[in-house]
Amino acid sequence: MKVFLKIVSLIGLLLTMIPPVLIFMGKIELDSTKMLMAFGMVAWFVSAPFWINKKTDVG
Repeated sequence: MKVFLKIVSLIGLLLTMIPPVLIFMGKIELDSTKMLMAFGMVAWFVSAPFWINKKTDVG
């Protein structure tokens, strides 16, 4: 489950970082950028708190 949450978090971060670059390059429109960044933000804030700063069992 933790690996799945990390993957979702990574996808969320990528969805917030890549669209501004694409709009700067003229590849996508502003509305698409806003939508992708909103999805990325939600994915990050929903998945990241469940695995960041969690203690792992050493054993």
